[in-house]
Amino acid sequence: MRPGLRPLIAGNWKMFHGGGTGLALAIDCTQIAQRVPHVDLVIAPPYTVLAACSHECEGKRVALAAQNIHSKDKGAFTGEVSGPMLVESGCTWAIIGHSERRQLFGETDASVAEKTAAALQFGLLPIVCVGETLAEREAGETLAVVGRQVRAFLDIILAGAGTDKAVAIAYEPVWAIGTGKNAGPAEAEEVHAAIRKWLTEKSAELAKRTRILYGGSVKPDNAKALLAEPNVDGALIGGASLDATSFGAIAEAAETLAR
Repeated sequence: MRPGLRPLIAGNWKMFHGGGTGLALAIDCTQIAQRVPHVDLVIAPPYTVLAACSHECEGKRVALAAQNIHSKDKGAFTGEVSGPMLVESGCTWAIIGHSERRQLFGETDASVAEKTAAALQFGLLPIVCVGETLAEREAGETLAVVGRQVRAFLDIILAGAGTDKAVAIAYEPVWAIGTGKNAGPAEAEEVHAAIRKWLTEKSAELAKRTRILYGGSVKPDNAKALLAEPNVDGALIGGASLDATSFGAIAEAAETLAR
């Protein structure tokens, strides 16, 4: 974690907690926020409970993210949700290109770039996800794959983020999502350092402002070691974000490093 930087801890609830349990978890997260004044907390509930969570989180240091976004602002796109709708529901962030979206729903580098541009256009900060499969890692292609994915949207965030918007990139190795496996701190740092290098080649200011998160089976017992790496600026958390105790423990690990 870089000195003086506020870490970003984001919880992706995926297709869980879409009703009353989601509202209760959001309230728990506002209580976590009181214990971690040096950490930025973001939660990404399902669409069905976004507006209710926004009401509970307003003014309580918990920001809302969408789990996905359509590239258009409106139209005949059944089942999709646009940027303006997400803003009206209280979102300030949008997760884009999550490995599950790429693997299960066919999202490509091009569609991720389009959605990143849309998020910035509609006033949402993107958390753009990148990461390699197990086969790609075993073939020694990790940096080539992640580099291709990052370069697909680098110019877009450089142009769209202006001089003051702090976007985020999440490195989430596909083989670590929901498997209980995770990249070790040194493995994560290698990729995060490469991403920082690519950002710096475009803009030193962009590299300074962009927080690079690690995602992939982050848990209370490994969070501190991962977050202690120089270029790990936070975490995008899946399963552990569904439980307030686990999510709070990860946020508190970030807090101890950020003080």
